Amino acid sequence: MELVSQHVKKIMEECKVRARDAGLTFDDETLEYVVTNRDMIELSPKIMIPTLYDYWVHDVKVLSGKGMYEAYPSNPYETVINTRPAISYYNDNNPDWLNVMIFYHVLGHIDFFQNNLFYKNTWDVDLTGQALADKRLIAQLRSEIGRRWVDYVIEFARGIDNLVGYQNELDRAFRSEKRHRMTRSDFYFDVFLQKMKNVSHNHYLKEISRYNDSKKNGDDFYELVVSQYPEFEELYKKALAVKDPARLDVMEYIIQHSPFLRAEENKWMKSVIQIVRNTSLYFQPQIRTKIMNEGWASYWHEYLFMRDDRICGHEADYAKINAGVTAMPKVGLNPYALGMRLFQHIEDMEDRGCYSFDYFSLKDEVKKKKYDTAKGTGQDQIFKVRESLEDFNFINKFVDQEFLDKHKLFVTGKRFNQKRMSWVYYIKSKKAGDYKEMVINTLYHPPEVYVDVEKSRDGILYLDHQFEGKPLKTDYIENTMVGIEYLWGGPIHLETSEPVAGAPTESTYTNFWDPSSASGAAPPPQPKIKWKRMRYVMENRKLTKREI
Repeated sequence: MELVSQHVKKIMEECKVRARDAGLTFDDETLEYVVTNRDMIELSPKIMIPTLYDYWVHDVKVLSGKGMYEAYPSNPYETVINTRPAISYYNDNNPDWLNVMIFYHVLGHIDFFQNNLFYKNTWDVDLTGQALADKRLIAQLRSEIGRRWVDYVIEFARGIDNLVGYQNELDRAFRSEKRHRMTRSDFYFDVFLQKMKNVSHNHYLKEISRYNDSKKNGDDFYELVVSQYPEFEELYKKALAVKDPARLDVMEYIIQHSPFLRAEENKWMKSVIQIVRNTSLYFQPQIRTKIMNEGWASYWHEYLFMRDDRICGHEADYAKINAGVTAMPKVGLNPYALGMRLFQHIEDMEDRGCYSFDYFSLKDEVKKKKYDTAKGTGQDQIFKVRESLEDFNFINKFVDQEFLDKHKLFVTGKRFNQKRMSWVYYIKSKKAGDYKEMVINTLYHPPEVYVDVEKSRDGILYLDHQFEGKPLKTDYIENTMVGIEYLWGGPIHLETSEPVAGAPTESTYTNFWDPSSASGAAPPPQPKIKWKRMRYVMENRKLTKREI
């Protein structure tokens, strides 16, 4: 692995100038490396961070990657990581014209990393430097404590590193002490009237009108409030004095409250758990913005390269490579294609002024297609979208029927044909709501498991799974709870929801032997699943389960 040549670096710097002229913003300093496929295989398990700590799972993935490469050799075009400065890796045999296209794609990624608000926790962190310090600390602990014991702690911590409180950390980063302060208006309308006085709906609306009128007339609204409710000021002062306790995620709670980790000989484990937690937090935004991130980079490599004179003579080559990257499959999802076309759809709709009441009130499809107020602010809108959304909001807000009809998208199902002994794919739905639901179901969404502080007593750590319609994977419960029990040093209780015995479960194979599968008819609707609350108890490395 080595830095790119000065010739290639010059091409990158020229791409930066044109990208900035188009509106992208990013730091001046970037690092570009030339790597071989072997380097890519060895870096991939470490999420392309060369200084990340060593771990046996990485070695297993490297061996697996080598086997896959021998069976299916391929050349990845680029990889970019969110560091300061941003680091990107390139194949060593790319021609100049292809590097231009790839550099635009990379600059799209870097712009996304450094401007999307969900990455705020990463903006002031030098990941490669921090990872190197973590790697050295773990190497030192392995030499002092023993590799086996350190790796046990890493493995147990990685078993729950998807339970980190990413949203809480993001909230802490955004909300300063000043913004935490509750205003009189917040307290009066949100707490005092609704929770303390339980006023009627009509009275609440009248108070809002009275507040608005006093603002217009320049009157002091709260003089009237105090004359009506003398206790208001005192209650407001008491509310300001109360600080909302921050809910700790499972890893934080174990680090701060575990009796086992408090012992002098075990305090070193806290550092290892914190390293695993910090690494997980750093990569949470990338997992949650896969479609947007790849779509944004693909949008800009197409937009900028098509306007670049260096494409001359390579139009056919570009078309072939671009089609391979951004082709929209009929079965399955391509985040590059879906994200890029959705950004283009938003831009087109905003350019024509379609995000308006007048447009959505139209019932005539012909008038909708011809609707155009020449607003011309589409690109400004997609920059705002890039800044403030992640995949769930992006899909939920902007995938509409116009988008599906334009790209002829649909939801597919599959059933087994007994006569031909093969799987048959069929069009299940062409509705935007169904397609949106299908895409959202593929997004990263870890379970919401938190520590119930009130029930965590007498040495027990009580975990509560906030059920959202999807059960935990029971195959992993026992091993995960063994690790938590070790780190906690006492019994672990886990409350969750499971389907009632005998109830149908959501599965592709529900109607495997149904005669309707062979005849071509759609499978019948399934009964609604019934759920019950269960409690798993891990004590002395033995797991028991009972219904609550």
